[in-house]
Amino acid sequence: MTTGQRRGRRIMMTPAELDSFLAGQRTCRVATVAADGHPHASALWFAWDGTSLWLYSLTRSRRWAELEADPRVAVVVDDGEEYGELRGVELSGTVERVGEAPRTGEPCPELDVPERLFAARNFGLDAMPHDGRHAWLRLTPSAVVSWDFRKLAGA
Repeated sequence: MTTGQRRGRRIMMTPAELDSFLAGQRTCRVATVAADGHPHASALWFAWDGTSLWLYSLTRSRRWAELEADPRVAVVVDDGEEYGELRGVELSGTVERVGEAPRTGEPCPELDVPERLFAARNFGLDAMPHDGRHAWLRLTPSAVVSWDFRKLAGA
């Protein structure tokens, strides 16, 4: 994962801050590109494993169809209400499907960690419930940009 952030180095998150922030958040905004070139953004729950962002998407959604056709994606995770509280991360790259689609719970060791994290955070469960409508996409970002405006207070 690269953090080639030229502007805003003062407000850029450290790797530890970025990891803690992503591990503590639940919702992201996923930006895809339709076949006609128009952008599409949608909100989605995710899991962060310290390296990759795991998106659990409906397989019959516009987002899924667009990512199947063009796996390039930008994802924003942000937080804060007042200007001085704003913080967030933009991760971009290409997604890859992991496991069966839709997911029915077939053994897939690659999904052990994200499913455990996702189930605990979003459902309070030890094991992932599978509904046969969702599947996993993994984004191991090729670029990361972060900001934490709370750091400006000390400047």
